[in-house]
Amino acid sequence: MLIKRKSIEKEESLRRPGPATARPPRKPKYAPVTLSEEDGVRFLHFGTEWVQGAMRLRKPDWIELEYAQQMMAWMLFISEPQHIAQLGLGTGALTKFSYRQFPQARVTAVELNPSVIAICESMFKLPPQDERLAVLEMDAGEFVADPARRGTLDALQIDLYDATARGPVLDTAEFYADCAACLAPGGIATVNLFGDHPSYAKNLKAMRHAFADVIALPEVHDGNVVALGFRDKPALDFPLLYERAAAIRAATKLPARSWVNGIKASRPAQGA
Repeated sequence: MLIKRKSIEKEESLRRPGPATARPPRKPKYAPVTLSEEDGVRFLHFGTEWVQGAMRLRKPDWIELEYAQQMMAWMLFISEPQHIAQLGLGTGALTKFSYRQFPQARVTAVELNPSVIAICESMFKLPPQDERLAVLEMDAGEFVADPARRGTLDALQIDLYDATARGPVLDTAEFYADCAACLAPGGIATVNLFGDHPSYAKNLKAMRHAFADVIALPEVHDGNVVALGFRDKPALDFPLLYERAAAIRAATKLPARSWVNGIKASRPAQGA
């Protein structure tokens, strides 16, 4: 997960100008990265009871949590992605799955906290970086704001939570506009939101300003809602989507039919 913080160096220079009182820049402080295990599943926490990710020990490349499975719903519309990006590494579940499932694609993960990257490598079986896999220690907002990334991503998976896990830490209209601008034609962003919280309406409003269309899937777990943001307005051909869901299920065992059901429920007139 990623936390965007104000520049400490800038704050210090404003409060204490001049070389006589200058202090070395302080490193940002992060919540402690902690682990727990239950019934063969290893969980990641940021010093609280909130789960930031999970991995089944006997199936390390499987996406364990249902909301994280829904983050792959872009697969219904994109069969051969060339570049997939993940904002907020967590346990690396989406990164690992994308890397294994799409051998033709580049996969980029963006994570601000170096401890999260280290724990993913040591405890969650994150593959070593190579010509296809890049893990960047940087701020997600800076990643999507880079003009060099305009129009380069087929799928962008956004899961940005801090230790309190009550809402995304990057949720402005400007942030989502940058995310949409990074998408290639036909590209899709999936965003993990928290339905039972005031941040939900704020994020949906910002997404609807940024994307050509936004579809929210049914709530799962303890309030997680995955929203799909489309660069271009999709043609919702439900018989075709169910065919694609069946193919995804056969290839990956992901419950893709339920994703189509969720999209259909959000657009009853089109799904009739």
